Amino acid sequence: MSQHTASKNDFSIGSISGNILRLALPMTAAQLINVLYNVVDRIYIGHIPHASSQALTGIGLTLPIITIITAFANLFGMGGAPLFCIARGADEPDKAGAIMGNSFSMLVLSGFLLSILCGLFKRPLLYLFGASDTTYPYAASYLNIYLIGTLFVMISLGMNNFINAQGYGITGMLTVSIGALLNLILDPLFIFVFQMGVKGAALATIIAQLVSAIWVLHFLIYKKEIIPLSRKQLKLQSPLIREISALGMSGFVMSITNGSVQIICNATLQHYGGDIYVGIMTVINSIREIVTMPVTGLTSGAQPVMSFNYGAKKYDRVRSAIRFTTICCILLSLTAWALLFCFPHFFIQLFTDEPELLSQGVPAMHLYFFGIFMMSLQFAGQSTFTALGKSRQAIFFSLLRKVIIVIPLTLLLPEIAGLGTTGIFLAEPISNFIGGTACFVTMLFTVWPSLKS
Repeated sequence: MSQHTASKNDFSIGSISGNILRLALPMTAAQLINVLYNVVDRIYIGHIPHASSQALTGIGLTLPIITIITAFANLFGMGGAPLFCIARGADEPDKAGAIMGNSFSMLVLSGFLLSILCGLFKRPLLYLFGASDTTYPYAASYLNIYLIGTLFVMISLGMNNFINAQGYGITGMLTVSIGALLNLILDPLFIFVFQMGVKGAALATIIAQLVSAIWVLHFLIYKKEIIPLSRKQLKLQSPLIREISALGMSGFVMSITNGSVQIICNATLQHYGGDIYVGIMTVINSIREIVTMPVTGLTSGAQPVMSFNYGAKKYDRVRSAIRFTTICCILLSLTAWALLFCFPHFFIQLFTDEPELLSQGVPAMHLYFFGIFMMSLQFAGQSTFTALGKSRQAIFFSLLRKVIIVIPLTLLLPEIAGLGTTGIFLAEPISNFIGGTACFVTMLFTVWPSLKS
């Protein structure tokens, strides 16, 4: 590695805020593009003539499966990247390379298994997730094609963490940008010009994912300034896999619990409100991806900086990174809440012009997003635990907010005082207040004092 590159990617020198922003700005742009990647299918499908609401609801039913695939990418990608950074900070390049190689091998293996299992159990899963006889054909058509590209998702999403972890934030942004731009171009071509409908949306997505995966592998294998991905690193080592899995379990649990919440919400909404409310939740989940993007981009940019300085034992810089990240997260989430409260129609109409969905969706949106500013504390605390290798705490607070709070409330509130669908949308803000406060306060009382030495 050249002296210039080593200096550029040494997070133990220079301004903490500068280091974070140098990574966070391109990573936030990447998050924005990634959101387009994920929601552009829904935007186009929501405007298919004569079938928009059923098709949109059908795509919404596939989200838990897509979330589960993302969870495994997070398990080995987000689990390996902080350990990789800590090894770099401790000047252990061989160990860093082995961590990256083992993460890649596990991503490939899990990608193959997921595509097979999800394909085999597609029908019972989709009906469990809230499908009706009207919406199932749309969901199945999309999923049949999407699952072919599972391996491409695992490689592009999981291994891109190792590009960002080495300080190449712009290259990491380009990984997502290339695929998203291609998806944006191919979607209307396949959906409307070739009249393939939801099948066209899925085909556009897997082609885009393939190109992104090729880009990531080319960079990691052939870029000589960084620690390259080589064949000798791919041999599985049980101790490393345990370490990677333990640290990645936080992101894995968060994604799995998000998928579980989507399943419970869709099934409960189908029971109390029917297809229209499952469609509303699809739109709300899509909007949430958009408005939480700046915060996730910032915390993704902060984690390598925290991990590197923690490995280098520069604890004062870790504290500065936590402080800067927390303040920015709070400001960004307050801005998002204000925009959602003032302009709900604008956000919903990105996905659908259906009058009934719009009229029922606005009050549901106001309820669901009320506590979003408290979610910033969850993001700040969670990212700190993950960056410093505190896997147990990170996993616990992932479980607390979703499994211990949201899922029981989603099942119980509709029965209380006849709240019905209103109770389902109330579960999220309640969990943000309780879970966000608990996560951040625990971090302040446990991690923060230990960084004074």
